[in-house]
Amino acid sequence: METIIRPAIDKDISDIYKMMRDFAEFERLGQYFRITEERLRDELFGKDAFTESIVALRGQSVIGYALFFPVFASFSGERRYFLEDLYVTSHARGTGAGRLLLREIARRALAKGFSGIEFHVLDWNRPAIDFYEKLGAECSTTDLNYKFTGKAFHSLAE
Repeated sequence: METIIRPAIDKDISDIYKMMRDFAEFERLGQYFRITEERLRDELFGKDAFTESIVALRGQSVIGYALFFPVFASFSGERRYFLEDLYVTSHARGTGAGRLLLREIARRALAKGFSGIEFHVLDWNRPAIDFYEKLGAECSTTDLNYKFTGKAFHSLAE
């Protein structure tokens, strides 16, 4: 059966939401999964939405999704996509769906004059690392991933 990649539409929200929850559990981050279907819908299709989403379909079933958004690298002056999520259901892994999702993001980036795709991978997720490296992705050995959240974020904003 052929895998089709297309932009996510409103009726995909429930499927994407379920896969996001499965993804969070897979990454051992389920305790941080707080988004609702309504919030996801607003983030993808609301008036201030800047996140894009595509889905992979086999027949009528959504078997994977990707969420991504534009970022700007100041020193190089380059625009890229940041890939927030790339997920393929366990029963559909190895079918080429992940590669097709990445190919579509790359095509969209190239059409907009972007220079590439950035993303994070958990250091223990060897299958994902192998998948990305097989496709030619390079790992930065100089960047550390920091974030301000919770109390630190609110204190900073005061």
